[in-house]
Amino acid sequence: MNASPDTIKQKADGEETSLRRDFVVRAIGVHKVYHLGGQETHALRDVNLDVFSGEYMAIMGPSGSGKSTLFNMVGGLDKPTEGMVFIDEVDVAALDSYELAWLRCRKIGYIFQSFNLLPTLTALENVNMPMIFANVDPDEARDRGYELLRKVGIGDRWNHRPGRMSGGQQQRVAIARALANSPAIVLADEPTGNLDLQTGANIIAMLKELSKEMNVTVISATHDHKMLSICDRVVWIRDGHIDRIEKREDLDIQVGSIQGKE
Repeated sequence: MNASPDTIKQKADGEETSLRRDFVVRAIGVHKVYHLGGQETHALRDVNLDVFSGEYMAIMGPSGSGKSTLFNMVGGLDKPTEGMVFIDEVDVAALDSYELAWLRCRKIGYIFQSFNLLPTLTALENVNMPMIFANVDPDEARDRGYELLRKVGIGDRWNHRPGRMSGGQQQRVAIARALANSPAIVLADEPTGNLDLQTGANIIAMLKELSKEMNVTVISATHDHKMLSICDRVVWIRDGHIDRIEKREDLDIQVGSIQGKE
């Protein structure tokens, strides 16, 4: 029998009393090991991380550092080999596939570097897609979709398909889609990677504004140092460990870059 949302909530009973309610994500002693060709690869090693509700966090690190693995963990896209990851007070490892799909659909929005819009659908239809999976009333979904497109500045493009939009406009549609089900968390995977410098800066500023306006936690895996000027905190990953966590006010940012260790 399929689990209900109440069942998902109950999965965390007993552990959630130890969690502070202002944490939307908490990783505790997380290890991730992949077995490939008879070899063990330790992608994450004893990672501990708290993400606060409403904050804007960047996860940064060189290729192979474990950045993407940590990003996938805090987004419920992967489960730890060892340790626990709580998303909005629910232990991800305790969920079955149905419950995990329910959590991701309603609690997490995703923004991808390559936009991942369906080319045969209009902007409005792309934004409405997560609401269909969440069984939102069609009239409510349409109205919410229009409003979200207006919020991201392309309300007049609601009937355009991706092929008729610029990269920046497509990313705005992707952002509206990520917000469709009023998630607690938005995961942004290199959201400016396919955009020019100015468009990327505009997208970053808009994500920050929407995060504050809608009290949504934004977690971005990125190489874009422009992100540093607007993040609340930056998590630096190296060799599967959290090397350090820095607040924005402690960063030495000069001309769009960061000075010091990387």
